[in-house]
Amino acid sequence: MPIVTIQVTREGNKTGTSAVTPEEKAELIKGTSELLLKVLNKPLEATFVVIQEVEKENWGWGGLPVDEYRRQKAEQK
Repeated sequence: MPIVTIQVTREGNKTGTSAVTPEEKAELIKGTSELLLKVLNKPLEATFVVIQEVEKENWGWGGLPVDEYRRQKAEQK
């Protein structure tokens, strides 16, 4: 029985949202489960998907908090 954990930063991808929407979460769960069925022949009913949203201030990247990392990358363009 596969257990898949997906971690994302808590921020909206659409105007007016501040987190991953329920529809986006449902799509992640469905897609992940279907991928495990296709690749590993794991039945949908045996696959568990956990989505964890992490506050941006608790997420680091390249030695920096995520907002600072993104700011520096944007300046390099």
